[in-house]
Amino acid sequence: MGWWLAQGREGQESGFIKRFDPAYWTLNFPRPMMASAVTRGADGLRIDATFYRADDLAGLIWEAEDRFDHPLLAYETARDFRGCRLAFRWKSGGVMPLDAVNGPTLTIEGRDAAGAARTWLVRLWNYAEGTPEDAAVVLDFDALAGGFALPGEADPVWAGDIDRLFVSLVAPGFTGADAALAAPAEGWVELSGIACDGAGSVLEIGDVLIPANGLAIATGYDDAYHLTPERVLRQALQLGYRGAINHYVGMSHYFRLGVDGTVDPAGPALNGAAAAWHRDFAARARGLGFGLILSLSYELLAMHCPEGWKQRAADGAPALTGWEPPSALLSPAHDGAMDYLQKVARAFAAIARDAGLAVRFQVGEPWWWVMPDGRICLYDAAAVVAIAPAAIGDVRGALDAAQTATLDRAGAALAASTAALVAAVRGEAPGAEALLLAYLPGVLDPAAPEVRRANMPVGWARPAFDVLQLEDYDHVTVGNRGATARAVAEAEARLGYPVAEQHYFSGFVLRPEDAGQWRHIAGAAEAARARGVAAAFVWALLQVARDGFVAFDEGEAAVQAFDDVDFPLAIGREAAVTPEFSTAIVTTGGGWEQRSADWADARLRFDAGPGVRSEADVQALIGFFRARHGAARGFRFRDPFDDSSNGMTGAPDAGDQRIGTGDGVTTEFALTKSYGDGGEAQMRRISRPVTESVRVAVDGVVAGGWTLGEGGVVRFDAAPAAGAVVSAGFRFAVPVRFAEDRLEVSRATFLAGAVASVPLVEVREG
Repeated sequence: MGWWLAQGREGQESGFIKRFDPAYWTLNFPRPMMASAVTRGADGLRIDATFYRADDLAGLIWEAEDRFDHPLLAYETARDFRGCRLAFRWKSGGVMPLDAVNGPTLTIEGRDAAGAARTWLVRLWNYAEGTPEDAAVVLDFDALAGGFALPGEADPVWAGDIDRLFVSLVAPGFTGADAALAAPAEGWVELSGIACDGAGSVLEIGDVLIPANGLAIATGYDDAYHLTPERVLRQALQLGYRGAINHYVGMSHYFRLGVDGTVDPAGPALNGAAAAWHRDFAARARGLGFGLILSLSYELLAMHCPEGWKQRAADGAPALTGWEPPSALLSPAHDGAMDYLQKVARAFAAIARDAGLAVRFQVGEPWWWVMPDGRICLYDAAAVVAIAPAAIGDVRGALDAAQTATLDRAGAALAASTAALVAAVRGEAPGAEALLLAYLPGVLDPAAPEVRRANMPVGWARPAFDVLQLEDYDHVTVGNRGATARAVAEAEARLGYPVAEQHYFSGFVLRPEDAGQWRHIAGAAEAARARGVAAAFVWALLQVARDGFVAFDEGEAAVQAFDDVDFPLAIGREAAVTPEFSTAIVTTGGGWEQRSADWADARLRFDAGPGVRSEADVQALIGFFRARHGAARGFRFRDPFDDSSNGMTGAPDAGDQRIGTGDGVTTEFALTKSYGDGGEAQMRRISRPVTESVRVAVDGVVAGGWTLGEGGVVRFDAAPAAGAVVSAGFRFAVPVRFAEDRLEVSRATFLAGAVASVPLVEVREG
């Protein structure tokens, strides 16, 4: 699998959209209110909103710069709105009407003709014909003015440099006060017949279609709630992802709140905006050929979670994640919390079923929270009654029989809660597929080996679920493949799911400045595919778009382009070798030269002809040549003059070549060989070591606890300490191919004492 990080289009396919295309509007609003936008046909948009407070305000936004699409799929940045005329029909209910003092206002943010920052407030009612809840609106950006009453308060808009514009939506009870509404209010707006014409009405947009890349994609509602489902799914499809989308419904945007600001277990499971968004998302996913795995976790945004539902440490501290604002972990022992999760799960299952999708439901990372200092959260009131926990001050320490028995009971309670959740889904959708997502660094923490009793209980063993999904982004993002392999093996051994009944999640990159982590994510996804998992998911789509990550399947030919076999050694020992560089030399009129080295490393050429001494050699050579399909496939060649880390041909020792310095995090070090000294030394990447010859040392001491990965990469089980010198010794082969697609040798050649020519050329790797 290949990958790259696209920064923008460089000649790739593009198309055109009309400015104000319904799919590319976004929403913004304060917590705890909720709103969503879904497209209706080619020229319509519906907004659903749930208001809780008297100062809740949602903005329906058009941005001049596309900040949310992948660089290969984004629309062009166009801040000049002059020459544009926007028209649409407005219909609304449950929001402040067009003619009200606080009615829908178009806020335009940009700069005036002199370049000074400006904001204009355009009252839509001034450009509407009809009733306050059903009107035709026409906005000519060349003749637009802010101000409440026109023409007396007119503030002409200069539309030549606009950053964004948004339409404000508030509830009829809006006062601007920091106070709760008497009851939650649901509202909606429909814009239909959206049309933009004029000289500035057309925008270029990326229309790249990456071929299916063999990977699936994960999404999250907490990331994508402000986008239209059409826009989200367009990216998933055109970036090459296929199969099922694993969609995390989130922990902060789907629920409906009561008047006290906490989730309302007696009301609808979902707020109206979340329900509308997910119905559209499911229907569109099915129409595009995607399946849908709906994921629900044991988390709720802490500020809206009932206090009695929260897991707690022995001192009463709630179990809170490190996100800001934090989410709270729900107690598997609390009947009210679990009843609520089951209600939510049934609601999402019904959405998938009603869309005509096979219902696939993931129980996402259920666990008993462990504080950073080792305190496990088994002591909320419901858990105390259910499992009678013994005191555990630090789960990372040595535990006695009573404490391990406590963890076993906690595991049984967790398994019972997940089984009840799956049963609720299957009650709504008989035959639904059940999947379990386990976060391996947390539940199989080597520093707390007994935690698996509680957080990977034997009650989850096959066939409790149909599919086991595994995630370990803490290992992946630092390239610790050894930790991944060990954790996967432990999960398989404990729960018994064969690899064909596993999914793997690779990701994610939290911050854009860490985009280099995509290298490890791509590698982990490819390793999971090679292991034979049923599906490998990239987590998650919005981070893929933000960083420009592109994955593509290089195909069977690329996978088989190198055969890991040696050239016949007897023939190769007599080879001639020619190192070559590429240097551009320009001679000035005065005879001076300017030289520029195009290659940082030499490329080797060999002629294996001198080794062809007999008919047996000819036969071996022809057979090897045919098996490589001429120049089509590479192979290993042992350079008779340079095949060792020790000098050129000496016996290898673990201290021969310095390959890196530990930082306490990095676990992968590529084999290299240095030629020369100091700043002028030339570093050669060794991608085809002789496996059994490799020796590794850390600070001069021969090391164990490592494996040799593909491409000559040493992978430590545990990262070498900061400042530790990592060195290695090895023998190696050179990756080469036949230089030509034909081979000329004959009996007469070597009988006459002439030397045949068998040219080989080095293949760049690593």
